[in-house]
Amino acid sequence: MDQQQDDQLADGLTEDDLIDDAEVDTMVRESVAAAVGDAPFLHAKADGLAANVVEGCLKRLTALNSPFKFVVTANLSQKAGAGLHAATCTRWADKTDGKLSVQWESSTMMVLVTVYWLAI
Repeated sequence: MDQQQDDQLADGLTEDDLIDDAEVDTMVRESVAAAVGDAPFLHAKADGLAANVVEGCLKRLTALNSPFKFVVTANLSQKAGAGLHAATCTRWADKTDGKLSVQWESSTMMVLVTVYWLAI
């Protein structure tokens, strides 16, 4: 087996094509900060804020020009003493596909963003 074949992962991807969790984390945090910032939690604006977070994340992720499809979810919760619980289950190609959840908090709200990426 030659070096080129060794460097290939499933679906014809190489190590250089893979998504870096730290880079995704930074993109998500920047997107949330830009969309939400210091805004107070207002139930009437929660849907719009969540949509802006998702759109910001997707714009940054697609700018990577990588061979992946991205799915982004955003949950906003008012900080009122209650907890936020979320669970996910995934079944896919471990070497290429991935998931990352990022929790972001301000003084009035908690935002939980989950990003999934799947090789195409």
